[in-house]
Amino acid sequence: MNPPEEAPVENVYLKQVQAQQAVLADELQAKKGVAAPGAPPPWAQEHDTRTGLSAALRGTGPATTPPIEVRVTGWWRWKTVIVPPNAYVVHTRRGRKEPVTTGLGISFGYDPYKDSFLVAPSAMQTVLISANCICRELQGILVQGYVQWIIHDFSVAYKRLDFSDAIDPMRIVNVQLREQAEAAIKDKVATMSIHEVLSDKQPIIDELTARLRSVAEGSGTDNRGLGLRIVTVQIKEAVVSSARVWENMQKPFRAERERIARLAQLETESTIRARELEAQKAQETAAILTRAEIEKHRATQEAAKFDRDQGEKLRRQNVEEEAARRSATLRRETQQHELEAKRLLEESTIAQEEKLKAARLEAKQREFLLEAAQRMAQEEKEKELAASAATLEKARIEIQTDLIRSRAAQDEVKTTSELKLEEARLQAANRQAEREVALEGARQKVANDVSSNHLQSRLIETLPAIAEKLPAPKELRSVTFGSAGNGQEGSALASLVGSVLAVLDAYGVRTRSPKAEVS
Repeated sequence: MNPPEEAPVENVYLKQVQAQQAVLADELQAKKGVAAPGAPPPWAQEHDTRTGLSAALRGTGPATTPPIEVRVTGWWRWKTVIVPPNAYVVHTRRGRKEPVTTGLGISFGYDPYKDSFLVAPSAMQTVLISANCICRELQGILVQGYVQWIIHDFSVAYKRLDFSDAIDPMRIVNVQLREQAEAAIKDKVATMSIHEVLSDKQPIIDELTARLRSVAEGSGTDNRGLGLRIVTVQIKEAVVSSARVWENMQKPFRAERERIARLAQLETESTIRARELEAQKAQETAAILTRAEIEKHRATQEAAKFDRDQGEKLRRQNVEEEAARRSATLRRETQQHELEAKRLLEESTIAQEEKLKAARLEAKQREFLLEAAQRMAQEEKEKELAASAATLEKARIEIQTDLIRSRAAQDEVKTTSELKLEEARLQAANRQAEREVALEGARQKVANDVSSNHLQSRLIETLPAIAEKLPAPKELRSVTFGSAGNGQEGSALASLVGSVLAVLDAYGVRTRSPKAEVS
């Protein structure tokens, strides 16, 4: 019977390396957009301001914004490429060996049929490194770090590096630098032990910096650099891949710390135990001495108590005998005192009765005298009240008399004041009437002094107002005075007055007596 064949051991590390190699090969391939035949490269396509994508990238996958916002404006062969200020650009033209435009943030005219250009960001790039290394003890160690770099000379960099990725122009360069950094870290870690890698990472940093700078910047004697500059190189962490190896490396330290802790614990326990025994001994000794003192004190107290009890019994017996003798003597004295007191009580009772009778008689006399005095005082009080009432009535009459007199005086004063006020009012009215009469006389004098012409003009002015207020005439009468051709003022005035009177008569206003005749 043949023994069973052992299953072949699978090489996990080899499969992991092969998978990483396949991923690296895919990453090194530039991701270019799909363009129509004869169309310009992706960066030369017209920029879609609505979606933020070039025309060559629309429809090729999920909508993503390019890292560099390059805008192409213009029409047909007369276009302009607008480059942001934080991006390098190189512009070439058919038939020319040297670039037409090279620099940082330079915009230029562009003919899509004979021009081409390349754009790369000028910002600092960070490359994350995660290298699976094998140290001198043939143990796996994962070293993590990062490298930061920038473009130092774009005129050299665009010739030696691949910036043709339409989505991320720096991706291929970052992948290449990352692979070089991982290779340098693996070479350096292979010559170091686990303890050296974990305790001091500066040799790895120095080796990685030297190699990357020699590749990116070149040496001082030749010009084989890539036009890049390494800004910084840092190792963040180094981790042992095997958990068992990591645990075994920590065991000596942990065992040493455990030994020191255990010894300290044992020393502490022995010290505590010795002090506990000493404390217990002291407690028991103190307890024994305390119990002896307590017994001694208890015996002394019991002896003293016995002596006190015996002395108390003897004292009580003596006191009882003395109390009996005193009781007998006191009883005899009490009987004698009772007899004497009874006799004195009888004598005092008789004397008290006699004194009580005399006091009652004296009290009756005092009551009689008190009643007489009260009657006399009542009579005096009534007389005084009557006198006071008469005095008050007299005072009230006098007050009323004075009040009547004062009212009469007030009425007299009021009447006098009213008469004077009425007299003053009449005088003021007389003075006002005199002023009005004087004023009316002055007006009349002024009216009399007015000429006939002025009087006629005023009368003519007031005639419309008088006519408006007069009632409508029922008949028309005409009156003529004197001759019409004499030309005298008196005749004209008489004619005018006669006309006015006739008008007034026509409206029913009486201006003369019925006996007056008009000739």
